[in-house]
Amino acid sequence: MSFLTGSRFSRPRRASSESCVRKRLKETVWQFCPQCRCLVARDAWFGAGKACQACGYHARIGSRERMRQLVDVGSFVELNAGLRAQDPLRFVDTRPYVERLREAYDGGRRDEAVLTGTGCIGGIPVALAVMDFDFLGGSMGCVVGERVARLIEHATAHALPLVMVTASGGARMQEGVLSLMQLANTTMAFTRYRACRRLAVAVLTDPTMGGVTASFPSLADVILAEPGARIGFAGRRVIEQILRQSLGADFQVAEALLRDGLIDQIVPRWQLRGELMRLLRLHAPKPVGAGSLALVGTVQ
Repeated sequence: MSFLTGSRFSRPRRASSESCVRKRLKETVWQFCPQCRCLVARDAWFGAGKACQACGYHARIGSRERMRQLVDVGSFVELNAGLRAQDPLRFVDTRPYVERLREAYDGGRRDEAVLTGTGCIGGIPVALAVMDFDFLGGSMGCVVGERVARLIEHATAHALPLVMVTASGGARMQEGVLSLMQLANTTMAFTRYRACRRLAVAVLTDPTMGGVTASFPSLADVILAEPGARIGFAGRRVIEQILRQSLGADFQVAEALLRDGLIDQIVPRWQLRGELMRLLRLHAPKPVGAGSLALVGTVQ
């Protein structure tokens, strides 16, 4: 029956074993960890915020999903939603910038690389900014910088603690020098925020690079990071080309930055909300008591 071996009559090629496994897993209660290749119960996977508790792998998540993980249910109120990116330079590379923006909006499910607003964490009112890497790589353009600056000004006016979760590839090249000006815009707003003497916490996730690293998150009172997050200014390949030498495997990884004193703590995602609650309660303003405690504020 050799005449049946031609392409028309041959048996269809089977899909790869891994593809079959992934397809079957979608119909089960298990999740396939992309890093350690272990099977993780889907309840445990989503309960940990899309992180593997076996190997520490943290999947990237969007800004609204992150916000739901952090704030009390029903407490979030979005601010500055009306600000939308424009095309001030009429920038065109392989595609017009306006086309990239239209594609990034994704049917209205996200409108920029940062989500800002107010909410409560453990019953404590806070101002929050959460970046979204899925929107043009979390790049900081004019609208991202303005949203963050306005949020910081709102926190200053209402004496609110500030929580900032970053995920960015850096400044948005399609807006040129206007995007670089957002480093100064957010930094000056943060300088004014110091006057209200409230806590500012930055949470650096994978990746946090470029102009975002060099601006508002680095000014926070407490800087947290997720395990394995890549954090830096210039990219690894650029630095290796300049230095003409290879860098260590842990270069620009959160664990190395913690060792060098550039961040304060590494917190797994499933512990992040609890850690933020602890920090906010620890730094919450306390009323001045009677007696000798009333004199604390008058000591020169």
